[in-house]
Amino acid sequence: MAEFDPADNIGTIPVQEKHRFDLKKLQYFMESNVVGFNGKLTVEEFAGGQSNPTYLLNAGGQQYVMRRKPPGILLKSAHAIDREYRVIRALENTDVPTAKTFALCMDDQVIGTSFYVMEYLQGRVIWDSTAGPYCSEERARFWDSANDAIARLHCVDFEAVGLSDFGKHGNYVSRQLKRWSEQYEYTRLDDNPYMDNLIEYLPSNVPLEDSTECAIVHGDPKIDNMMMHPERDEVIGVLDWELSTLGNPVSDFAYMCMRYRDSLRDVDLKSLGIPSEQEYVEAYCRRTGRSGIDDWDYYIAFNMFRLAAILQGIAKRVLDGTASSKNAEDAGQGSYDLAKLAWAQIDKSVKID
Repeated sequence: MAEFDPADNIGTIPVQEKHRFDLKKLQYFMESNVVGFNGKLTVEEFAGGQSNPTYLLNAGGQQYVMRRKPPGILLKSAHAIDREYRVIRALENTDVPTAKTFALCMDDQVIGTSFYVMEYLQGRVIWDSTAGPYCSEERARFWDSANDAIARLHCVDFEAVGLSDFGKHGNYVSRQLKRWSEQYEYTRLDDNPYMDNLIEYLPSNVPLEDSTECAIVHGDPKIDNMMMHPERDEVIGVLDWELSTLGNPVSDFAYMCMRYRDSLRDVDLKSLGIPSEQEYVEAYCRRTGRSGIDDWDYYIAFNMFRLAAILQGIAKRVLDGTASSKNAEDAGQGSYDLAKLAWAQIDKSVKID
């Protein structure tokens, strides 16, 4: 797979041909549904690689953000724009940093697919929180603020904000294991004994609390899915809610911490200003009122397993689409390596290079 370049995700670009729509229809929608909207509408597309195309709208000296379902044939449950809108709107009156919402449109006749409009947050996305032009003190602050943001989310009373039917209650990890094990078997290309071990071990050792743990989970919590204040190193908005649901908050937080066991495994964290894994977990527990987290290695392994299954799916789709076989090989190797790393969290005798 191509090496990630953070610069590719910064700023806006002209709207891509495949993402264009009737601007006059959007102008009329905005005038009819967004309080205070005025002026002639202009549109740019954000450069970041969101699966739901995201646009910067300008009119009358005001700026807005629009996220839409992508055009084309999609999986029935994918790109649920209405769910994104619902969770962001539900969180507006909580202490979770989110953008304000303005309008949801489920009528495909306006721009071709459903979409919603929300507040434009003036700030920074930290695409690389381990490097970049930051001193150790700055880096420590935005790592801590990201911890605080996800802890605030997990403390929200989902019933009080009207999200009691936003997902199933309990057994989140068990359900995810079933889904991704089946997906992996469907896309399997080569033997991977580490995935075989995980598929056998993980469902038989799900922590007992998974049957009762239930909170709003983001699904993809990481620092580059958060907007930082333009000057202060604090989160002003959590972004990209397309995977949000009700689930196990410890699993959600463990996803955020996988890097400690992977890309940060041999890094001098102190010199970078990044808290140790233990410090990060303790901060989260303090903020969520937990005395600690049992089965932490299990949750890390589970999240790595899920990502390994996703990478295997990418490898299969690349081959099925007759695209570059090298990309398929890279994704397949990534799946193998991540599965090995996941199993190493369970079997400490496994040596990782």
